[in-house]
Amino acid sequence: MNRRTLLLSASALLLAGPLHADDRVFYTPGLAEAAMEAGEVVILDFWASWCSTCAAQERVIASLMAESPVYGQKIRLIVVDWDQHGDGPLSRGLKIPRRSTLVALKGQQEIGRIVAGTGRDEIKALFDAALAAAG
Repeated sequence: MNRRTLLLSASALLLAGPLHADDRVFYTPGLAEAAMEAGEVVILDFWASWCSTCAAQERVIASLMAESPVYGQKIRLIVVDWDQHGDGPLSRGLKIPRRSTLVALKGQQEIGRIVAGTGRDEIKALFDAALAAAG
C-alpha cells in the first residue's frame, strides 16, 4: 500500500465516525443494572469519543464481533459514555478507574476486566471468558 492510499483510507475511517458494532447499545441509567439483575452476561465498555485507547479497543471489538457473531448473540455489549456517566453510580459501584475500561460480568459477578488494554488477544480472551460464562 502506498502512502497516498494509506492516508485516504485513514481519512475515510475518521470521516465514517466510530466503528460501533450493531450489537452495541449505549448505556442509559438502569440499562446495565437491569441486565445484571436478570443474570445476563454483559460487557461494559467505558468509552469516550475523544479517547484514542477507546478507539483502538473499539476497532478490535468490532472486528471480533464481525468475525464471531455468537458474541453478539450471547453477550450484551453496553457502551458507557465516560463523559456522561464516568462519575455515576455504575462507574463508582464497579470501581472503574478510567475510560478505556472493559468489564465482563455475569449478573453481579465480575468475570474479568481490562484497563487501557488494546491487544486483540487480551480483548478476545475477555470476550471468550464472557462467552463461556454465558454457556
